[in-house]
Amino acid sequence: MLSNLLLVGIGGFLGSVLRFLISVMINRQVSTHFPFGTFTVNIIGSLLIGILYGLWAREFLDDHASRLWITGFCGGFTTFSTFSFDGLTLISHGQYLTFLIYATASVFVGLLAVYGGMTLVKV
Repeated sequence: MLSNLLLVGIGGFLGSVLRFLISVMINRQVSTHFPFGTFTVNIIGSLLIGILYGLWAREFLDDHASRLWITGFCGGFTTFSTFSFDGLTLISHGQYLTFLIYATASVFVGLLAVYGGMTLVKV
């Protein structure tokens, strides 16, 4: 049990740090009300979790690797809590259309990315 907690914790730390670095880098380069940093991380994370889940389902990853990379890393890297905060911020600033585009694109493109990742593993 302790080893599982450590795997998830280490993965979560790595994912969170990488999410922060990518978001900061993107947000510095793009100045707009649309939260491109969070959006980009969510799509990358969705694709990655699809690939990793596909690998685990095909038994190329064992349960320990799954806990490290899927539960830990992807859980720390993907940013749905930040997505929710960014959405609420857009709404509170009266940017309803931007929020609608952001929320819709995040969900649908994220689903497509997971499917794409799983499809890539099947090839």
